[in-house]
Amino acid sequence: MDETDFWLIIDETREAAEGDPDEQADRLVERLGELAPDDVIDFARLFEARFQRAYRYDLWGAAYLLLGGASEDSFDYFRCWLIGQGRDVFEGGLQEPDDLADLLPGFDEEEDGEAEDLGYAADEAYEQLTGLPLPEVGGRQPARPSGAGFDFDDPDVMAKRFPRLWERYGD
Repeated sequence: MDETDFWLIIDETREAAEGDPDEQADRLVERLGELAPDDVIDFARLFEARFQRAYRYDLWGAAYLLLGGASEDSFDYFRCWLIGQGRDVFEGGLQEPDDLADLLPGFDEEEDGEAEDLGYAADEAYEQLTGLPLPEVGGRQPARPSGAGFDFDDPDVMAKRFPRLWERYGD
């Protein structure tokens, strides 16, 4: 499985689930269950690489605004959700987190921004296929996100870093 196949599966499952993250996770388990176990491992590696790549302070700050606050766990679930939105949204958000204001025009903090189960879909599919747990596919998450930290609770800092997100979701 390559990156193109990975994003195709993400897009297919999101569209089939009509954007519902829980339904997307269920559809993803089903879809991965149609693959060979080695392909599920490849998918898991690709997912984990993107999950780790998104472990950045600037993206966490954007999630903090979108969600009205974001603990470490909430940020983990947000990164899973962001991957589930597809390549354009994911890559665009990583390139410039403030662009999420435009990339997610219908964002609803009550319904969007959390997809913990997407992060476990490959594990579940692999276990269903083989009866065994998914082998380790990624390294340990760093102790700290990449980039320079900043105060998410400082309105001046947040408004300056994320002007478009602040306009929509700031205090």
